[in-house]
Amino acid sequence: MNRIAKAFESGKAFIGFVTAGDPSLEKTEEFVLEMLRGGCDLVEIGIPFSDPIAEGTVIQEADLRALSAGTTTDGVFEMVERLRKKTDAPLVFMTYYNPVFSYGNERFFKRCAQVGIDGIIIPDVPFEEKGEVVQAAAPCGVQVISMVAPTSHERIRKIAAEAEGFLYVVSSMGVTGVRSKIETDLGAILQVVRESTDTPAAVGFGVSTPEQAAQIGKLADGVIVGSAIVKLAAKYGENAGQPIYEYVKSMKDALRSVDTAR
Repeated sequence: MNRIAKAFESGKAFIGFVTAGDPSLEKTEEFVLEMLRGGCDLVEIGIPFSDPIAEGTVIQEADLRALSAGTTTDGVFEMVERLRKKTDAPLVFMTYYNPVFSYGNERFFKRCAQVGIDGIIIPDVPFEEKGEVVQAAAPCGVQVISMVAPTSHERIRKIAAEAEGFLYVVSSMGVTGVRSKIETDLGAILQVVRESTDTPAAVGFGVSTPEQAAQIGKLADGVIVGSAIVKLAAKYGENAGQPIYEYVKSMKDALRSVDTAR
């Protein structure tokens, strides 16, 4: 069984994102372990790219810092290999197609299998174009995570029906980043998703507070947070481990409160 399923076995899943190489790959390894200690059920590791079109300024700047520090795709793989000796938690890459294509699809996913990556999210590969990626990923046991957005409309059923690992539900229009309010009718989207698949659905883009996590946790199977964690890495640099742990713990505690209230 792919490890991703484990993230959703014990109630509402908390999924955290961190940019690999910001401020260094050694620190990323530490931050991931702190996120897991704080209660992350699955960690998304961002392979930095110079033109991350789905990201707001927080993650754009983190990507640029990581690339300026000399982060490479091979370096990220080596970091994950070290991590795998310390944890069996689900780990997923989030990146853009350019780094995968440049590395070579088959070579990239064989390396994912070697180091223990369970899935990948590639925001700039549309559902209709993902065949080439799946063809290379599936034999290596790497699940390609699909995304649905508020604009997906009639495509939601089709995308959800073929989803594997978990379905990434984009909460709001625009790019990633902290939002004070999420006004999308998530209930309606998630109803369509549940009618179409048994694959868990997790909501991301803009979630940043325990209150938002609890609110979304009542509707979805999991909550995804990226920019708020990356902001802590930017603010505290090499000393971000403890603040990241405390933040993740507060978010996971909010989701646990939803589980106990059911």
